[in-house]
Amino acid sequence: MLKKNILKEIIPLTQADCFTVFTRTKSGFDFPLHYHEEFELNLVINAAGARRVVGDHIDEISDLELVLVGSNLEHGWFTHKCKSKDITEVTIQFHKDLFEERFLRRNQLSFFRGMLEKSSRGILFSRETAERVSGRILQMGQNHGFDSILELMSILHDLSVSNDMSTLSDASFSTASGEISHYNGRRIEMIMEHVNKNFEKEITLKEAAALINMTEVSFSRFFKQRTGNTFIDSLTEIRIGNATRLLIDTSKSVAEIAYDCGFNNISNFNRIFKKRKGCVPKDFRKTYQAYGTRMFI
Repeated sequence: MLKKNILKEIIPLTQADCFTVFTRTKSGFDFPLHYHEEFELNLVINAAGARRVVGDHIDEISDLELVLVGSNLEHGWFTHKCKSKDITEVTIQFHKDLFEERFLRRNQLSFFRGMLEKSSRGILFSRETAERVSGRILQMGQNHGFDSILELMSILHDLSVSNDMSTLSDASFSTASGEISHYNGRRIEMIMEHVNKNFEKEITLKEAAALINMTEVSFSRFFKQRTGNTFIDSLTEIRIGNATRLLIDTSKSVAEIAYDCGFNNISNFNRIFKKRKGCVPKDFRKTYQAYGTRMFI
């Protein structure tokens, strides 16, 4: 799928390097909404009031934040209401294959692997976590050689076992853009595959339960235990995620998008969308596109 209005960034990280670090002091943010194949860990200091866009999540930030952005997930920081003229930003970018899949499957790296998988939606770490590792991240630009690799792995490990990390973008937003979502177990994958293929139709709890030969009561309990969400909440998330992708990538009307994504009336779509995203679809489209650049990749 073409990503309309979004810049594909080719970063200066060669295949001969493991990672790169940029440390900048500036008075505002001027780079457009973009994406790239590499993972990105971004520390932003003293930029309260700036706006962060990660996937389909838009929010105003505080004076300290730390975010991990996965491969090919669109993102950007924008001046918005920030008045500071002394913003510090440290960006660490590393190849998506730096940590090989077979290596990550080792038992000792389960948290590490889980964090990298979650980063396909973007991860916001708690302020406490950001404060704890910010000094080490600020020092990364001064480290070179083998020790810098160990330090990067150590920082990422500490982040993976930290408390109160929050995923930002809806899972289905990444799925709609071609990224693969990981689910807990084959039966859950079967359900989610069915929902992702048929979200524009009516899907009942009874129908979903029958797919894996369960009663509705047993299925509801099983699904909540495995995913942390009710089936209806997950179905709604997938529909909203696909709706946000259509709002960004197409010129379809809000009404068309609502019906294309399984909502039976526009009022219901607007209400649910505003509850999840903090604004109605029309305003979301306007805000998101304001940070893009008119080009096709």
